Amino acid sequence: MAGVQRAVAAAVVLLLACSLAPTAMAWVSAHNITAFLNGHPEYKLYNKYLTETRVCDEINTRAAVTCLVLTDAAMSTLVSDAGDELGAIKNALRLHSLLDYWDMKKLRALPDGDTLTDTFYQAAGNAASSHVGGVKMAKLEGGGFGFKAAASTGDTYDATVTKALKQTQYDFAVLEISAPIEFDGLFDVPNVSNITRLLEKAGCKRFAALVAGTPGVLTAYQAAMDKGITLFAPNDDAFLAKGAPDVGKMPRADLVALLLYHAVPSYIPRASLKLLKSAARPLRTLASTASGGYNVSVVARGDDVSLDTGVRKCRVADTVLDDTPVCMFTVDKLMLPVELFADAPAAAPEPAEAPSPVEALSSSPPAPPPADVPSSEAEPADHKHKDMKASSATAAAFRSIGAFAAAACSFLLL
Repeated sequence: MAGVQRAVAAAVVLLLACSLAPTAMAWVSAHNITAFLNGHPEYKLYNKYLTETRVCDEINTRAAVTCLVLTDAAMSTLVSDAGDELGAIKNALRLHSLLDYWDMKKLRALPDGDTLTDTFYQAAGNAASSHVGGVKMAKLEGGGFGFKAAASTGDTYDATVTKALKQTQYDFAVLEISAPIEFDGLFDVPNVSNITRLLEKAGCKRFAALVAGTPGVLTAYQAAMDKGITLFAPNDDAFLAKGAPDVGKMPRADLVALLLYHAVPSYIPRASLKLLKSAARPLRTLASTASGGYNVSVVARGDDVSLDTGVRKCRVADTVLDDTPVCMFTVDKLMLPVELFADAPAAAPEPAEAPSPVEALSSSPPAPPPADVPSSEAEPADHKHKDMKASSATAAAFRSIGAFAAAACSFLLL
């Protein structure tokens, strides 16, 4: 009997080790582009725009990434070409972020001719086609490696690799290139001046009509757009769903508060929302008061993001617009603030998700700047690193876990 118990216990330990292996290894291999570039002042301008456009969050939440960075002189050329428009600069930064790991060894193994690689610009849905949003790479006859946009015409390359700054095998590479990669149409950005038209096209006609027809709301949205705004628009079905209030019967002041509650006065794209923790302080909305009323919390689990009003949770669905500093999403329910709907029936509680052993032991990754502070005024959240000794010790511990787990799994499979 004792032998059976020992065998069962050993099996449990081995299974736990196997489950820990990928998580621990993934945690150790995490990268942080702005923290890395913060130690290289020659890329200060590039780093600044990574933070202001929040492309840094997109990079930091992906594995197998290559960043093609520009010195301040080359970045100044890009900013000028983009007309100093943040949305246009964001397009370019996404084009310079590759969805694959390319170090110098891998570049030297390139075949003859052009090799096409995918970019964040494609992943964001900005490109008219997969071909337009890619980047072509090639070995040059005189030595070195050339890069150009897939949409570019001609045989010349926009840029060459000048040096490798960081190469973490299969995960994260940072290469300096000589000049910006551009093509005609890269800096085209959608017109955000007509908010209601964009909402109507996204299937939020009822919400758009309320915004346009309620005095003061559209003006408040437009006033916030200069510094940054994130809008959560309920789709048309949300107004017909069970538990939805009859907005036509609401007092005007309450309706104004409800509509303002659906907007946050800062730019928070989806990648940044996913990094926010539910335990973090709530986000301020355009309806928020000095005493902390009309705030909303973010609940992120992997790629799923919800907003918790205290009355119900609303799932963030589609991205309508991501044009720095304006972001618009659709949500599946009306966001009901507790200040107006405290008596509304509470939603059934979701089953609690137990943290994994790794989550219980490890600290949270660096958070982005507080979402209620405009990005242009916030200091990059991931630029400060404290307790380096503790972090090194923790990383070493997880490397040991990963090594032990891998060995245990191998033994189990024998």
